[in-house]
Amino acid sequence: MPTQLTTTRHVDGLREALRAFTAYARRAGLEAPVPTCPEWTVLDLVAHQGMSHRSATALLKGERPDDETVAAYVAEGRAAEDPVAWLAQGVEELALALAQAPEEVVAPLFLNDAPPVRAFWARRECHETTIHAVDALAACLGRAPRADEVWVDPELAGDGIDELLGGFLTRPGSRLRCAEDSLLVVRPDDLAEWWQVALGPRPAVTSRCSVGEPDEADWELTGGAVELYLRLWNRLDPPDDWRRLTAVTWS
Repeated sequence: MPTQLTTTRHVDGLREALRAFTAYARRAGLEAPVPTCPEWTVLDLVAHQGMSHRSATALLKGERPDDETVAAYVAEGRAAEDPVAWLAQGVEELALALAQAPEEVVAPLFLNDAPPVRAFWARRECHETTIHAVDALAACLGRAPRADEVWVDPELAGDGIDELLGGFLTRPGSRLRCAEDSLLVVRPDDLAEWWQVALGPRPAVTSRCSVGEPDEADWELTGGAVELYLRLWNRLDPPDDWRRLTAVTWS
């Protein structure tokens, strides 16, 4: 869904995530395992995220990095003298590319109902960097962090929920399915909006709502926006009701 936040806010969120990412990565050490990304080390995490920044920068410049180029980004990060500094450099290059890209820039987008190119990539890189910075925190803690242990504010978390429910989960390839038509409501208790996700054997259909009350739901997920953001991205251990929902709708 088109974002309600500005590109400037997303770039600010990207920089906030970078500060957290670099601090936690250095504290944990590059060889530390990442509990929220099984079989990854912090170095794997850094190389992956730095690759993502550089790929988005190339797209904003009108380039089309192929698989070999993307693999080279990862290898560059892994071989860097200081991979964490290399990660930070990629964010600065991305922020500059976002500032310099014309409004009419053309680049691939891969989510449903996406905002324009600059807004799309600012939003996508903000949230990907944020979630992987949470992974770096998990490497420090040796476990998934609680919602009150992360720096993310409810407004940004709500935007990330919106991107996931409206952009990712409504794609034709999404595995969010159930045999009969059903309704999932995701309702943060610290925001004025919520989401209704119509489920069935077809791709999900998501509506963002801010007026009235939700329709009667088969499942309703509630809690703070930051908690829901992290849970929906599988960065918190799910309580029993989430496990039941996952068993029914994901196949």
